Amino acid sequence: MTEEIIIAGFGGQGVLSMGKILAYSGIMQDQEVSWFPSYGPEMRGGTANVTVILSDNRISSPILRVYDTAIILNQQSMDKFEEAVKPGGLLIYDGNGISNHPSRKDIKICRVDAAAEAAKLGNTKIFNMIVLGGYLKEKPVVKLDNVMLGLKKSLPERYHDLLPANEKAILRGQEIIQTIE
Repeated sequence: MTEEIIIAGFGGQGVLSMGKILAYSGIMQDQEVSWFPSYGPEMRGGTANVTVILSDNRISSPILRVYDTAIILNQQSMDKFEEAVKPGGLLIYDGNGISNHPSRKDIKICRVDAAAEAAKLGNTKIFNMIVLGGYLKEKPVVKLDNVMLGLKKSLPERYHDLLPANEKAILRGQEIIQTIE
């Protein structure tokens, strides 16, 4: 099993941390892992993306041009990465701020309205965990127990009190993701 993922959006949306949590989760499952971030000089609001590869075999390169899955969190990223999903692959997006919705017919397209759900729940910081939950429902490449271990490893200890809220957000994302026909 090899899963090649691009997660892309604005800085501040938790793009890099979502990738890091996936990478740590893969490590907890004894998988080979690559985490390759890319971001602009801005701290928040600039573009950010991360390539994550999870595999049962050695990974030859962290640099990819096409992906099994694209998780898209803004229009700029949609414009850049929609065509980079392999035929038969998966594109997941948050509808907030997307004006040109994906139109490919050779991939599976899912929408998870994580920004709206996080606002409804009164905690915008769980946005990325809602998205992650949606992804894991579509492609359960790592077990929830290992995601929680990965989350614990990637969060500073002073934030470990937020682990239950993050777990609930992941589960909520699994409930609200929708396939677009």
